[in-house]
Amino acid sequence: MNYKDVTPQNLLKITTLGQLRAAGYEPKSVKQELRDNLIAKLRNKEEVFPGIWGYEETVIPDMQRAILSMHHINLLGLRGQAKTRLARMLVELLDEYIPVVAGSELNDDPLQPLSVFAKHLIQEKGDDTPVAWMHRSERYTEKLATPDVSVADLIGDADPIKAATLKLPYSDERVIHFGLIPRSHRGIFVINELPDLQARIQVSLFNILQEGDIQIRGFKVRLPLDIQFVFTANPEDYTNRGSIVTPLKDRIDSQIITHYPKSIEVGKKITLQEARIHEEQQQIVTTNQLVSDLIEQVAMEARESEFVDAKSGVSARLTISAYENTISAAERRALINGETQTFVRITDFLAAVPALTGKVELVYEGEQEGPSIVAQKLMGKAIRNQFLNYFPDPDKQKKLKEQNAYKKITDWFGEGNTLDVLQDMSAAEYNKSLNSVPGLSALVDKLHSKSDAQTKLFLMEFCLHGLAEHSLISRNKLTAGLQFKDLLSSMFTMPTFSDDDDDEEDYGKRKKR
Repeated sequence: MNYKDVTPQNLLKITTLGQLRAAGYEPKSVKQELRDNLIAKLRNKEEVFPGIWGYEETVIPDMQRAILSMHHINLLGLRGQAKTRLARMLVELLDEYIPVVAGSELNDDPLQPLSVFAKHLIQEKGDDTPVAWMHRSERYTEKLATPDVSVADLIGDADPIKAATLKLPYSDERVIHFGLIPRSHRGIFVINELPDLQARIQVSLFNILQEGDIQIRGFKVRLPLDIQFVFTANPEDYTNRGSIVTPLKDRIDSQIITHYPKSIEVGKKITLQEARIHEEQQQIVTTNQLVSDLIEQVAMEARESEFVDAKSGVSARLTISAYENTISAAERRALINGETQTFVRITDFLAAVPALTGKVELVYEGEQEGPSIVAQKLMGKAIRNQFLNYFPDPDKQKKLKEQNAYKKITDWFGEGNTLDVLQDMSAAEYNKSLNSVPGLSALVDKLHSKSDAQTKLFLMEFCLHGLAEHSLISRNKLTAGLQFKDLLSSMFTMPTFSDDDDDEEDYGKRKKR
């Protein structure tokens, strides 16, 4: 019988060591398993790491080369670069089931037992030794490196309670309580944030990585463990919490550098895949590509911003949270106004500031500005840069004078008119408000004639924000939204959009009048 041809259903029917031998089973290391299954996937043109976007030409080939080389792996990169997800997906390259000695603490291979328990059981029962089957999902262990992690946690230690219960002396190997690593024998073991692990604990990994065995204090025990190690870490120059000790780094065979999405399109794929948008939100809120582009642009602006610590990085979680917040802002407005359908607005995008403030680590200059102001500035830059993809460059239009595409709009504000765009405006109020600006609807109709009515309204609001970013009109923050007005008059009456001073009282007085 060829063991490789036995179906998983038939494998589960094998319950003894004798039956396993008869099936033609041969031991295989976990690294060989990963290698063989990767080779099969590559030959069959199957996707090896589905759902991982932007790494097709960089990280994924490096991962595949490391697996083919049967290397231990260190994934080095900034926060939110899918390092842990990559490690978890290695499980799919394991065989679906492997045989273990039933009741074994160390997942002993029936033909290559390690533990005293398994050896004694096989010696006693021979071919009648009970065999259990371990699914690949049970062969993955993950440990976050924290300051309280001890050698006993990872490797093991003598257990006095076990010794007393079994009435065994401390010299007996059976009193050992094995740690996480020995219990991950024949599986994948991941240590997240490796630099956070104390140096003396990192030293305890030397033998495991190089010789593949463990040593537990006071015992002459050598266990040739079979483990695929994967580590994740931030660059050492970023973290002040610790570093990877040089001899340990030397023992990790492949160090793979991860990175952030290199284009907005890749970033959008990641965000839309990971964002948790509930079904009822999808039924109420309609969005568009520009919203997603703006959100991804914010992340790119943050990664280049002088206010944000580049060594810390800007996680993909920022765009995911911002997208969720934007959809929720639109949903909230619809619920308040009793509407069953709504279209996302720029004001919804700007309401996602809370998703940004906790996701970026500011340098000194950023701390002086304040996280909320920095977030608003990043959103403003995103609008400014995306604006040129949809509307003519305002700087070039200034030179055209009478042919200036924005002249009607700016002249209207120059005559002293103002426009309030509030967060909770109903659809009817929003429509009426935007259409009250002369030339705005005509400009959008001319440039985007094929867009539907809701998208045109969105672009009308977007146009006003873009003009404000290019200093053709002013945009000021109100208690419940924004106000657009002439740039010159705003210098004497109201703070700018990024000013954090409260203007609720002034706005309230104007409303009463």
